[in-house]
Amino acid sequence: QVQLVESGGGLVQPGGSLRLSCVASGFTFSSYRMRWYRQVPGKQRDFVAVVTSGGITDYADSVKGRFTISRDNAKSTVYLQMNTLKPEDTAVYYCNVLFRTKDYWGQGTQVTVSS
Repeated sequence: QVQLVESGGGLVQPGGSLRLSCVASGFTFSSYRMRWYRQVPGKQRDFVAVVTSGGITDYADSVKGRFTISRDNAKSTVYLQMNTLKPEDTAVYYCNVLFRTKDYWGQGTQVTVSS
């Protein structure tokens, strides 16, 4: 079965950095597009970044130039490097894969940006 496990969240001051990781299993990781989303309580889950199986990336406008998504197919892991963090980046971050027409999500990892 498909499993996604995120880690790396925490409390960081504005201007700081964090790197999130998502370890995937249950499918051929290298063949699938992987995405990061984030959600604030009471609001919808928003797209953050995507990396295709070929390594092409795209980002939400709000994080362009600050966040970098990458993947290590040997480790079945997708990363989100977050730099120059702002208080408005505070959210629960989820990784996602669309596998056989179904969306799968991890349990999420909390990122809090505060002084």
